[in-house]
Amino acid sequence: MSMVARTDTTSSAPRCIADSHDMIRVQGARVNNLKDVSVEIPKRRLTVLTGVSGSGKSSLVFDTIAAESQRLINETYSAFLQTFMPTLTRPEVDVLEGLTTAIIVDQERLGANVRSTVGTATDANAMLRILFSRLGEPSAGPAFHYSFNQPVGACPRCEGTGHVTDLDLVQFYDDSKSLNEGAITVPGYKAGSWFVRIFAGSGFVDPDKPVRDYTEAELHDFLHREPTKVKVDGINVTYEGLIPKVRRSMLAKDKDGLQPHVRAFVERAVTFVTCPDCDGTRLGEAARASRIKGINIADACAMEIRDLAAWVRGLDEPSVAPLLATLRQTLDSFVEIGLGYLSLERPTGTLSGGEAQRVKMVGHLGSSLTDVTYVFDEPSTGLHPHDIQRMNGLLLRLRDKGNTVLVVEHKPEVVAIADHVIDLGPGAGTAGGTVCFEGTVEGLRTSGTLTGRHFDDRTKLKESVRKPDGALEIRGARANNLQGVDVDVPLGVLTVVTGVAGSGKSSLLHGAIPAGAGVVSVDQAPIRGSRRSNPATYTGLLEPIRKAFAKTNGVKPALFSANSEGACPTCNGAGVIYTDLAMMAGVATTCEECGGRRFQAAVLEYRLGGRDIGEVLAMPVKVAEEFFHAGEARVPAAHAILGRLADVGLGYLTLGQPLTTLSGGERQRLKLATHMADKGGIYVLDEPTTGLHLADVEQLLGLLDRLVDSGKSVIVIEHHQAVMAHADWIIDLGPGAGHDGGRIVFEGPPADLVAARSTLTGEHLAAYVGA
Repeated sequence: MSMVARTDTTSSAPRCIADSHDMIRVQGARVNNLKDVSVEIPKRRLTVLTGVSGSGKSSLVFDTIAAESQRLINETYSAFLQTFMPTLTRPEVDVLEGLTTAIIVDQERLGANVRSTVGTATDANAMLRILFSRLGEPSAGPAFHYSFNQPVGACPRCEGTGHVTDLDLVQFYDDSKSLNEGAITVPGYKAGSWFVRIFAGSGFVDPDKPVRDYTEAELHDFLHREPTKVKVDGINVTYEGLIPKVRRSMLAKDKDGLQPHVRAFVERAVTFVTCPDCDGTRLGEAARASRIKGINIADACAMEIRDLAAWVRGLDEPSVAPLLATLRQTLDSFVEIGLGYLSLERPTGTLSGGEAQRVKMVGHLGSSLTDVTYVFDEPSTGLHPHDIQRMNGLLLRLRDKGNTVLVVEHKPEVVAIADHVIDLGPGAGTAGGTVCFEGTVEGLRTSGTLTGRHFDDRTKLKESVRKPDGALEIRGARANNLQGVDVDVPLGVLTVVTGVAGSGKSSLLHGAIPAGAGVVSVDQAPIRGSRRSNPATYTGLLEPIRKAFAKTNGVKPALFSANSEGACPTCNGAGVIYTDLAMMAGVATTCEECGGRRFQAAVLEYRLGGRDIGEVLAMPVKVAEEFFHAGEARVPAAHAILGRLADVGLGYLTLGQPLTTLSGGERQRLKLATHMADKGGIYVLDEPTTGLHLADVEQLLGLLDRLVDSGKSVIVIEHHQAVMAHADWIIDLGPGAGHDGGRIVFEGPPADLVAARSTLTGEHLAAYVGA
């Protein structure tokens, strides 16, 4: 009998000290508006952070916990590697214990790289390539022979992009005119300009002959001639045809860096056409010829993912059984998360923020990592109530793999699945930054906090709805998955367009409603502007403020702009010094000269109502609205703009906050505030509730009502049941997504939709209003 002592591994054994590290402890966090916040977040549990926009949720999760995790990981690299990495400063916090590797799954769009698709952004493409390299007949070779991002697998003509560029020569010249009459219509090529004098004096063409009368040789020299030395007006110069010259000077440059009028020309002149050799599949002939059961890899990537999942399930090949099992699991995750309507060939740049976040989630579900902290930023964005239930299942799956899941969220359906809730507030900006409640969902309901009081809010159906005063006719709409849709969108009322993700809502409104015709489209796309742009510059608010400062102090308005004469000379008015680290993310350090205030010290001596320009730009909108209302600082023009910003729920934003730090929902509401003074008669809004706390949704409904009552027609794409219940008219698309959607499944007042319960939306809305 063995005398070796055995360690008892039953549950009665003493707990190992390693198991005691089951909390992420935060003490004394003071990042942004956090006021000495201390919390204990349980590990391997799902914690939801709630609170109004600007209450400090992101400051706690992203800027404190995730930022410190990233900083500590960076410190593990060699000193040599660290010299190439951004120097991250430690967040302002007294104690941070129990951190694990943090992975942020945010709503930043996936790169719009022409070579990035849904398939390449996940493991799906890589698995398909291995599958075809093993089972494809005839085989094209190893897996990389099936990749359009490898020279050996890419179509030689389009180099794996799927399209070739074509030039619209009508945009380059007017063939009825001669060079001296201004035939060239490219920006910077006016008759008499130096460029045109080179063409006219080259001797290759007659400057007084209309272009349409050129001989074949003259037209070739005018458009395509290789660089040739010529003498013009006694000066030696290089002559080349118009097309290579414009290609080099304009078309080869980054479009966003061009002047607006040049960018507009480039967008008109360059057209992308499907590559005729590979028919847009991006792949070379050998990869296209290789098939499994009659399907090649391009066909597989073009299928809707749920159809591809069904096809893969039909493959039974023992030699690749583990690969097939993993591929099925990945594809099924897409379907579970409500993205079954996408195809693997879909370019990532065309995904919405919510879709991009869910694609990233699929990537992490297949990961072998555990004991990781996943941080999600409003994962319900863009999801119909029907899809939210499925997404909740995936969040719980991540938790059940042994991970800590932190979710910033407003929707009660997501908060309801939390193991632990942290409610921040009570208000936004300086009125927030404290923990109002910490505990269970049931505890939150009875806590008396703003979130707790509004948790079970339900907007009632209207007793009477407005009558339309006209209709916007859409006939035969076929954009994307729309199946010849005919619909009359009522005008003069609040119309809500709904349906599951991928049912065709955006295609109908952004693809079928004619531009112009008084239509103001307000979406969540990034606002064009640099990191110097802020709400004050974007809305035109800074102009009346600068003039008021200048008038009161008897100096020039330009002094009160950090982008003009008043700028701090050290940082050129940016407030920070940017260090570009080439292939790495750049790093910003606060300017020591101005302390991040952006202005010269002399400018900050001038005051208006007792405040300098730096202090004014640091004010939240609500405070500034009061400041510019009366007394010496009374500026009616500024007060009016601030009132519109407060109306759209942005009262907590500071006037000088960089636009690059705003969420998609905040960007949309900022655009809406600027458009509220427009003359446009029809407003099209895309999910305006994104990022809004339950308590703020009521304010948004009031704003939509005021817009309609002032004579505007408001059309809203929305999943939030409160907005549906408040509508005068609902257009429901479906019944499903992708090829199962694209049809009108209901149109009428919300009460009729609830009574019929004939669609997914009807069922969820009926449950919401308690019908």
